[in-house]
Amino acid sequence: MARSGIEHHSRRGVRAIALGPVALALVLAAAVWRIDTEGTPPMVVHRTLAADVRLPGSPPTLSWPREGEAAVEVQGVGSFGRAGPSTPVPIASVAKVMTAYLTLLSHPLAAGAGGFAMTVTRAEAAEQEQRVDLGESTVAVRAGERIDERQALQALLLPSANNIAAMLAVHDAGDIAVFVTRMNATARELGMDSTTYTDPSGFEASTVSTAADQLKLAAVAMREPAFAEIVDEPSAELPVAGLVTNYNALVGEDGYVGVKTGSDRAAGGCLVFAKRVRVGGRTATVLGVVLGQHEGAPINAALASARQLGDSVAAALRVRVVVPAGSAVLSARSTGGQATTAVTRASLREIGWSGLTLPVQVRRIGAASRATHVRAGQPLASVSVYGADTQTTAAVAAGPLGEPSLGWRLEHLL
Repeated sequence: MARSGIEHHSRRGVRAIALGPVALALVLAAAVWRIDTEGTPPMVVHRTLAADVRLPGSPPTLSWPREGEAAVEVQGVGSFGRAGPSTPVPIASVAKVMTAYLTLLSHPLAAGAGGFAMTVTRAEAAEQEQRVDLGESTVAVRAGERIDERQALQALLLPSANNIAAMLAVHDAGDIAVFVTRMNATARELGMDSTTYTDPSGFEASTVSTAADQLKLAAVAMREPAFAEIVDEPSAELPVAGLVTNYNALVGEDGYVGVKTGSDRAAGGCLVFAKRVRVGGRTATVLGVVLGQHEGAPINAALASARQLGDSVAAALRVRVVVPAGSAVLSARSTGGQATTAVTRASLREIGWSGLTLPVQVRRIGAASRATHVRAGQPLASVSVYGADTQTTAAVAAGPLGEPSLGWRLEHLL
């Protein structure tokens, strides 16, 4: 019995010794598989480029008007700010910009189309004569005359017809008071908090605004193709009035393409203006407003002040390097402690001026956001500058970022 037990234990020991290498091999195989398949956290990436880049140098000195108030910007690029008191003042026929804008919002006008048609009533024909007696700006109409939307907007915006402003308000809202309420509601929506409209033509001195507010309106109005097209016309042919000319004598000269004049005793000379400028093969649009010009004939004073301001802005514009090639925009670090940077492949240039601040966006490429390693030159992000145009380049890895070492994998095995 004792010998049998000894033999049994001996056989068990032999089997254990025989199985030992197999078990070790299995453990090693499992470890190798675990090391090979263990998920590695993606690299840690931080943005190093500022969200806004300021162009070096002192801001340019503009030719601001000596009186009244003014504001000017380059559309899509930035604002030069404003001059003057920035208090609400009468704006005369500049109010018609809102009347035209609301008309086009309710009744969009396709290129070459005439739009809706209005028939002049006897009362409207008689009212036009009464407005003439009051010294208002009008265009001649006749009872029974048919005038389409495009012609009405030409009459409104070029020779600044107050009677057409009233007709458009009634056509759109059924009542002038209702239309004026809509004018003020739209002003609030656009952030024109210092503006009050009391009539659709601006004849009433109680229709007041600021240069900064009217600049906000000009920016959205000029995005309406029909509006921008009409205010750039030097003249137009109307059914009864015949050939009418644009009171904005800057149109057609040195890139000026609109927008609207205004003048009376209370307001002085006023002008919302737009000027297209070619800079380094690109095009920028200068938008500006001058109000309260009283030195000389009101409209001439406004035209002169606007030209000086617009031309001084155009002279300040250059295509500037916003982000040079090779600029570091991201830092990347692997879980193993290796590090690299992402740098811009090409420089980003934009129309601007000294002291201008431009936003810069950095978007990580989808695959790169989950990567555990990268090769030198691999795109990691796109970098964009938003201005008159959108300029974009890739940000690429300046150096490789390898997989974690075997030591790191062994350390993080369990």
